[in-house]
Amino acid sequence: MLRQMVTTMAEALMGAEADNLCGADYGRRSSERVNSRNGYRAREWDTRAGTIDLAIPKLRSGSYFPEWLLDRRRRAEQALVSVVATAYLLGVSTRRVDKLVEQMGITGISKSQVSQMSKVLDAQVEAFRSRPLAAGPYAFVWIDALTQKVREGGRVVNVHVLVATGVNADGHREILGIEVTSAEDGAGWVAFLRGLVARGLSGVQLVVSDAHTGLVEAIGATLPGAAWQRCRTHYLRNLLSKVPKSAQPWVATMVRTIFDQPDPDQVRAQHARVVDHLQAKHPQAAEHLDTAREDLLAFTGFPRQIWRQIWSNNPQERLNKEIRRRTDVVGIFPDRAAVVRLVGAVLMEQTDEWAEMRRYMGLEFLAKSRIRVIDGDTPNDKIDQQAFTA
Repeated sequence: MLRQMVTTMAEALMGAEADNLCGADYGRRSSERVNSRNGYRAREWDTRAGTIDLAIPKLRSGSYFPEWLLDRRRRAEQALVSVVATAYLLGVSTRRVDKLVEQMGITGISKSQVSQMSKVLDAQVEAFRSRPLAAGPYAFVWIDALTQKVREGGRVVNVHVLVATGVNADGHREILGIEVTSAEDGAGWVAFLRGLVARGLSGVQLVVSDAHTGLVEAIGATLPGAAWQRCRTHYLRNLLSKVPKSAQPWVATMVRTIFDQPDPDQVRAQHARVVDHLQAKHPQAAEHLDTAREDLLAFTGFPRQIWRQIWSNNPQERLNKEIRRRTDVVGIFPDRAAVVRLVGAVLMEQTDEWAEMRRYMGLEFLAKSRIRVIDGDTPNDKIDQQAFTA
């Protein structure tokens, strides 16, 4: 009944508009007539009420198309487009989208139609990616890359999705940028970070990332004055590969105790003790941990309250899991634009959720983090002890 009501109303409105263009009502003789009707042409229209067979009036001279009702070369109404795009964003496969629209009374939808409808997200994602970073300074920044499979030149290749997350001046987390590159090398990282700086990234105190080749140099070249902290999660994976599987839980527990100490002196003392313990049974792991000391302990140049936030609730690792949950449904993307569309929409949605949540870091902690160096070029040279005891 609802489909019939929508059909009757839409056809009545189209008929009235066609009569207005002709200058007289259908079947009525008039000296004011400038055109005449010439039957109808069928057009399927996908709506929330199901697929409707519309009869669009035809004119003898020229053509008539109801721009206010339909989009050219598009069957679906805008509300249905939003439903399909949202399903795509949520990681629903095209097969499940097909079943979803069938339950709505629509005759079915192909993979190409799902992709075409999902392109309505492109403008929103592009605006999100290129927006000015005006909520700074961004004291803390996390950077990471994820690998996705894309079809290019008739074969499947790996591309790298570069993502940056920061804490703005209001204490909320925010996605700073996203970029897709062919290789995770120094040139790609430099271009990505320079793009962030050009959009307004400033005031960076600490950057947390893995020790990928070229990334550390890119951070030093584009964000002068910012300390670099090696990501604990990534480093622990690298370290555990140096010990037998049976010893990995014990080694992981020992390393975590380094980050649970109350002040910088005890952090460094515990690091030395863990290296000594590992030296007896796993000398290769002990050497690996000792070499990475300064990279792992850069966080000690900040107030202890900041430590807890950096390690207990790492936004980048949680974000990566959410991205992979959505992208695993797709598997292989048809092109890079599809990667940007889906991952960008996920990040845009995540930023909106973070903006409505409580602050990730308190304003007083962010203020203290700016007072961390008295002398020296790095936080580890001389720490403002007042910031720690306050």
